[in-house]
Amino acid sequence: MRFFLTVLIGLGLAWPAFAKGTGLIFVSLERGNEVVVLNPDLSVKTRIETSRRPRDMQFNAARTLLFVACGDDDVIDVIDVATLEVVDSIPTGPSPEIFVFSPDETQIFVSNEEDSTMEVIDVATKTVTDRVATGAEPEGVINSVDGKYVFVTSEVADMVHVIDRAKAAVVKNLIVGTRPRRFVVTPDGAELWVSDELSSEVHVIDIATLTIKDNLTFVPPGFRPEDVTPVGMAITQDGAKLLITLGRANHVAIIDAKSREVLQYVLVGSRAWDVDLTSDEKTAYVANGLSDDITVIDMATMTPVLSLPVGRTPHSIRVDD
Repeated sequence: MRFFLTVLIGLGLAWPAFAKGTGLIFVSLERGNEVVVLNPDLSVKTRIETSRRPRDMQFNAARTLLFVACGDDDVIDVIDVATLEVVDSIPTGPSPEIFVFSPDETQIFVSNEEDSTMEVIDVATKTVTDRVATGAEPEGVINSVDGKYVFVTSEVADMVHVIDRAKAAVVKNLIVGTRPRRFVVTPDGAELWVSDELSSEVHVIDIATLTIKDNLTFVPPGFRPEDVTPVGMAITQDGAKLLITLGRANHVAIIDAKSREVLQYVLVGSRAWDVDLTSDEKTAYVANGLSDDITVIDMATMTPVLSLPVGRTPHSIRVDD
């Protein structure tokens, strides 16, 4: 399925109004070795050459800088949002994939896929201050809302590692589904959702007790469970709706986060991999890794509006608004 800009215009649909930020959309292209930058109208503003294999991206709190993990050059590149140029690089361990900042932005916690560690990097000095051993092929990294814990998935061990930030040590391991990938924490800090790519599941962890409270499956009509490979997730600011990319099933599930009921399965591109919401939550953008495009979802109708080619193997997508 592919829509074109003319369809959007013909339907009379308006682009969301951006009250803050640049309104730019950043997509990391894992095999293109670049970040493509789109204007709010989805025209290409520029393409930023990065180090090899750009994957996860995170803004600093001020949204003046965009940090990009580049897996084949073992660095996190730093892009100036105003100039749209790479202005710095932070060395990491082998094959950085997903990372987050500490709540005070003094540290970066990054999963190093090839040496099975979560690395703690001091942002000011760009030096490694701690390495925490994990199971093989760590990927997802996220903070608890209170900043006490850092959670890391291990794809091979089928675990979520609970790391005490102050101790820089694993304090608990939770067995989840096969090949856990990404996380989302509910805004109230109560729940941690984990996507399990190869068992077609999503586990929900109670953060207060560090126990598994739910095991969910989401299968679009016409698909078998083994066709569903959930990865990326996003949640609305009120915690009411949660979006999960379903990978090879080429859909995004939009879920009532409280009842766990599916509100809509949205057809997108091939291997839906990552998703981000605009700040007004009227629009979701999905990176489709095998069809080399992104899909725009209108959240009011929960329908796809447009799919747009962007380049080779989109990995992550971030909206600066």
